[in-house]
Amino acid sequence: MIKILRNINNNIVNRYDGLNKSYLNINFYCSTTNNSSGKIDYTKLIPENGNISKSITEKIGKNLHCKRDHPLNIIKKKIQYHFQNKLSDEEHKFQFFDSFEPKVSVKENFDELLFPVDHVGRSPNDTYYFSKDQLLRTHTSAHQSQLLREQEKAFLVTGDVYRRDTIDAVHYPVFHQMEGVKVFKDKVNLAIDGKPFDETIDYYEDNNYKQLQSVKDVEKDLKQSLESMIRSVIGQDLQVRWIDAYFPFTSPSFEMEIYFQGQWLEVLGCGVVHPSIMNNCGLSNDRAWAFGIGLERLAMILFNIPDIRLFWTEDNRFHNQFKGVDKSISTSSSSSSSSSSSSSSTLSDIDIKGVQFQQFSKYPSCFKDVSFWLEDEENFHENKFYEFVRESCGDLVERVDLVDNFTNKKLNKTSHCYRIYYRSMDRNLTNEEIDILQFNLREKLENHLSVKLR
Repeated sequence: MIKILRNINNNIVNRYDGLNKSYLNINFYCSTTNNSSGKIDYTKLIPENGNISKSITEKIGKNLHCKRDHPLNIIKKKIQYHFQNKLSDEEHKFQFFDSFEPKVSVKENFDELLFPVDHVGRSPNDTYYFSKDQLLRTHTSAHQSQLLREQEKAFLVTGDVYRRDTIDAVHYPVFHQMEGVKVFKDKVNLAIDGKPFDETIDYYEDNNYKQLQSVKDVEKDLKQSLESMIRSVIGQDLQVRWIDAYFPFTSPSFEMEIYFQGQWLEVLGCGVVHPSIMNNCGLSNDRAWAFGIGLERLAMILFNIPDIRLFWTEDNRFHNQFKGVDKSISTSSSSSSSSSSSSSSTLSDIDIKGVQFQQFSKYPSCFKDVSFWLEDEENFHENKFYEFVRESCGDLVERVDLVDNFTNKKLNKTSHCYRIYYRSMDRNLTNEEIDILQFNLREKLENHLSVKLR
């Protein structure tokens, strides 16, 4: 497998140098890192009827991770197989949940996971809301507290997650994530650890807590388990290192990086579940670890898939390349609620050696620029523009770059110029088609956003 990785040359890593290394900096575990916005009440910014566009609504229920022979399903099963056959024991038999609905409450997605009220992840510029109380999950961690309260000791949750984001080859407003949790019953040693939970302690900063033997034991098991898993998927000779990190719902927190193509790449985030969450779930005497990993990232690395839009294509020239890779007997492996799971089905390992995506699209990209003045700069956000472009032009847009940004001091106005790259993954786009797309986009732009075309 390591030899295969060496063949994935400029198509993945070096190709994205022009994207400010965005491929290297995707955070698949938490919406954003420790980022306070200055005590903004985001509930006041959420539109009354939500902010979910038609193009996003059409993606709900596609469940690519449950489609047999889809590369995301293959990666999911590879990971599940390892947890079922290598990391399960009598006390911890990992349960799999693949079909939780993506519509969750703000409480489940943010509050129960200890996101501060002014965390930018709550902003409607970053998150899709149905209303001020319900949204499309931004991570599969949204189901963590529910399963902990239901006394699940070891589980993996896989699903589609939604975030408003930039447009390029490695970002898409819908992607797929796997959350894993393992609970250690009665791990808290009262004689050593003191009170099971003390609300006066800042568990993010308290070094005494982080040095407790019970915490160190869980951390050790977490890192050993995840190193074992990632090497089983990518290769036994893989170099791995750990970086201290911050996530609201774990402490201590870490990111795993792997050495790939001469660079260290972040592949997952993880940590010891915050004692406050354990206490709120009635598990104050227990410890647990949790991790989150993006399936698209692994699939793009392993199968040399250069553009994230390809996961959504219906072109058989893409899907036929993965057909038959999964040779296991077809069984249902998804559950619609926490009352059932797929753990009773014995999974087979999938051999992905030599499976490499062969590009069938050689069509060149074509770019068009659009410039405008910001009429309401305070309320303008780039993600609103990206969302508008996606809604207007669909997946025919390969990427969008901000190429110019200046302020005219005499007019006291700011101007943005965006370069829109058009390219279809399965056919050649004519200049006439692109001109029509660009014309329609410009026609609607002023009415959709508070801007003035230049």
